[in-house]
Amino acid sequence: MSLVTGSCSAEVEFPVERCWALVSDIERAPRWQRTLERVDVVQRDERGRPLICDTLIDAKLAKVHCRVRMSYEEPVAVRWTLTESDDLDAMDGGWELEPLAAARTGVTYSLAVDPGGTGFVARRLESVLRPLMIGHQTDELAQALASGL
Repeated sequence: MSLVTGSCSAEVEFPVERCWALVSDIERAPRWQRTLERVDVVQRDERGRPLICDTLIDAKLAKVHCRVRMSYEEPVAVRWTLTESDDLDAMDGGWELEPLAAARTGVTYSLAVDPGGTGFVARRLESVLRPLMIGHQTDELAQALASGL
């Protein structure tokens, strides 16, 4: 098993409700998350939110198809876990939001991916996946908020 894990955090000049509106709008996520090409909702929860989604991730080496199950802790967390993929063995991730003073929010993106495999290939894959999948998400979130998405 070769687990690629990481997180990135930042403070943004927007209230937690505005941040929540963006990170919980799963269907619009491909508009502002550069590695997420597509989200197709397969099933919705009792509130109409995406529950099971098919996603297409551009991992540069390949397009990665995943089925994920979403969970929501309004207004402070959106999480997903892999339920099915031909490309990955496991994946868990999410957004954590922390209301701060005035109209500021602490945002943290975290991700853990097991691309499978062992040895040299897995280490090489990890060296490519880590910078691609972890580190830029909070910047993308801040840019999307600033642009009015």
